[in-house]
Amino acid sequence: MLRRMSPPDPAPSPGSTPHLLPVSRGARATVIGLAALLVVALGFGAWGAWKVFSPAANALPSSAQWQAAQARNQQLEQRVATLSRSDQISRDANRDLQDTLGERDEQIAGLRADVAFYERFVGATGQRRGLAVHELKLQPQTDQAWHFTATLTQNLNRGAVNRGRLQLTVEGTRDGKLETLDWPRLRQQPTADGMAFSFKYFQQLEGEIVLPPQFKPLRVTARLQPDDGSRVDQSFTWAEATATQSPDTAAAAADAG
Repeated sequence: MLRRMSPPDPAPSPGSTPHLLPVSRGARATVIGLAALLVVALGFGAWGAWKVFSPAANALPSSAQWQAAQARNQQLEQRVATLSRSDQISRDANRDLQDTLGERDEQIAGLRADVAFYERFVGATGQRRGLAVHELKLQPQTDQAWHFTATLTQNLNRGAVNRGRLQLTVEGTRDGKLETLDWPRLRQQPTADGMAFSFKYFQQLEGEIVLPPQFKPLRVTARLQPDDGSRVDQSFTWAEATATQSPDTAAAAADAG
């Protein structure tokens, strides 16, 4: 049995309007979303390209900026050097001040000792004594050479001038034997005479003596031969004569403390 078929739709004429198929609401929202996403992506891409290729982003520091930075760095380095030098100068000045104060303390102690000596010696209550060696000090110059300082005093005959000569002798051992060195041997001059003195109340005499090699000194004697009067001999142990501080100076330092 044959089915009857309907004839096909006639083709649109050239002047007629085509018939559009209806679009669903979901499809329309999807298209709008994709378009918005595309716009955002294009915006981020444009912003990134601007950051990468922007002259301000990739520009290196200018010559003026570089020179300013270098000048600032040099200023900071100079300031650090100046502060370091100032600190070193302050340290050196403080050390010099401490040394100066130490020297002044020693000078004050010595002056106080001198004043105490003068008061005891020339004061109205001072004990009257004839010609004597108040103090004998020895200081090393080399292994064999020594510098001596002898303080001579007298207050028995006030106003009288005492004149004469001073000589030293040193007793000790060499090669296990006792030996005494007289003044000419100590001065290394066969015809050496004593040192002349002339004073009313006190006087200091200074000079040099030389000990022979391998000689071990034990005692030193100061011999005073006045022009008028008897000879005066005073002996000191070598340890006493070479002590760094005299009894008077030690006493004055103790009083100052």
